[in-house]
Amino acid sequence: MNQNLKVVLAVEPVDLRKSFNGLYAVARNELGDIPEDGALFVFSNRTRNRIKVLCFDGTGCWVGIRWDSSPFSDLDI
Repeated sequence: MNQNLKVVLAVEPVDLRKSFNGLYAVARNELGDIPEDGALFVFSNRTRNRIKVLCFDGTGCWVGIRWDSSPFSDLDI
């Protein structure tokens, strides 16, 4: 793992029905960051039991998804 990896956590809930284009727009317009710089962007839903991670790897964007039946206690902000 890259020790210089930047992780941007969206503290406000996001509609996780968004595709990578929608999450890219949130990262760019609401979080004020540029996904092409190589950071990981972590988004959660309102109930905090699902997350999506947006990453630009140099060739394109990808989205990782995690579902869980209970809220993520680590994301209580």
